[in-house]
Amino acid sequence: MEERTSTPISGDALERKIDELLQAMRSADPAELENIKSIIRKKVRFFDRMSLAAMLLKTVSEGRQEYAKNPKRVKTERPERKAEAQPKQETKEKTERVIPEGAKTLYLNIGKMKHLYAKDLSKLLQNELGITRDDIYQIRVHDKYSFVTMSEENCAKAIEKLNNQSINGRNAKVTYSEK
Repeated sequence: MEERTSTPISGDALERKIDELLQAMRSADPAELENIKSIIRKKVRFFDRMSLAAMLLKTVSEGRQEYAKNPKRVKTERPERKAEAQPKQETKEKTERVIPEGAKTLYLNIGKMKHLYAKDLSKLLQNELGITRDDIYQIRVHDKYSFVTMSEENCAKAIEKLNNQSINGRNAKVTYSEK
């Protein structure tokens, strides 16, 4: 078995390294950090996490010390992050839909908890009422209920056809919204 020898890390150097890491942590991508924390929670027992942090710090510090002893590696400047270099482009452009005057909003007593989503509700309305996607001005699906904004004529049809119909295992109650 090979015996490991490691040089002790000085307290000042360790404190500087901790400060560097804290600064890097504050400027890091929160989603990326959450992903790493999630993996650590899954893989490392709660009482071993502080020891893991100490071991990671020791490993990082030793890596720096080896670099100082072995200057064969040429330090290159890190390219700027893509997010900083280029403005973030949205994958889907959302266009604000203007709701015309005379439009009404319906209340539906079914929502996400019954696995009803805007896309499903839109398809259901199109199939049942014989309307197009453009005839539906707005759909908002909450946990237990949903709101649909359409023309008054289409709202009346929806109340007539969908009221008391079974949607995803629940008896639908469709009424005009009271807002």
